[in-house]
Amino acid sequence: MKIKANNIDIEIEDTHPGDSTGRPVVLLIMGLGMQLIAWPPAMVQAIADAGFRVLRLDNRDIGLSQHFDHLGTPSLLWEGLKFRLGWRIRPPYSLEDMAADTLGVLDALNIAKAHVVGVSMGGMVAQRLAVLAPSRLLSLSSIMSSSGARGLPEASPAVTRILLSRPAGKGVQAAVDHTARLLKAIGSPGFPTPDAELRQKVAAAAQRSFHPQGVVRQMVAIAADSTRAAALARVTAPTLVLHGRADPLVPMACGEDTARRIPGARFESIEGMGHDLPPGVVERLLALLIPHFKAAATT
Repeated sequence: MKIKANNIDIEIEDTHPGDSTGRPVVLLIMGLGMQLIAWPPAMVQAIADAGFRVLRLDNRDIGLSQHFDHLGTPSLLWEGLKFRLGWRIRPPYSLEDMAADTLGVLDALNIAKAHVVGVSMGGMVAQRLAVLAPSRLLSLSSIMSSSGARGLPEASPAVTRILLSRPAGKGVQAAVDHTARLLKAIGSPGFPTPDAELRQKVAAAAQRSFHPQGVVRQMVAIAADSTRAAALARVTAPTLVLHGRADPLVPMACGEDTARRIPGARFESIEGMGHDLPPGVVERLLALLIPHFKAAATT
């Protein structure tokens, strides 16, 4: 379902549209280049079965939400060099803009407060939302994400090589092959996803929407967000930070740093978890998330 939020078109999925029973809302924000369908259906259903209304959205520039091709496609090489040198990066839009989109979703649906959950880049957007509109969060959950502080560990060399490489050819199939290779490299070693299943998910996402230019603009928005780490001291929502001990893309130290910067935040690590959401990881996340939602409702 498409709605107007923050004056742009945002695609959402709602487990209980128009709910008037007072069911608490959980808003799920996906990561870089990932669509709302990347949230495992079993995870969404389990949260709904626990008594919550679950909202998912395609972030701007991805999936079926509004694209921003008119803003141009930045050069990752040039923007990466500026990042390394500490120069100012001027992104086509910011993570704060994306946080305003999520706030706009709540406004459009007349939702006063929500439990906000973000993974990877989605965790960064969720952190920004917690700073932007603290009164609108029942709780914050930041998963496999980072504070964005300078000096934190970076992706492993093997993952970095894949990130900086290009697909072997042009077209959707080459992009699917490249994405599947990346997802395999960052996956959870303790909970491996079969190759055929991984490729099927990547192909389904590409069939729904194929928009690599949006991924580039989102990457630059991440690199440009240089003040979030300091701003996290202003987060007031009950916060849970979850991270995999085997994450090769966003090392666990990044999650630990996030938790240290948010007053009263709780940090939990998961053995064998990388940078994905296979069933075994989902099971362990749910065992921590649902009690967190319920505890936050009583504070």
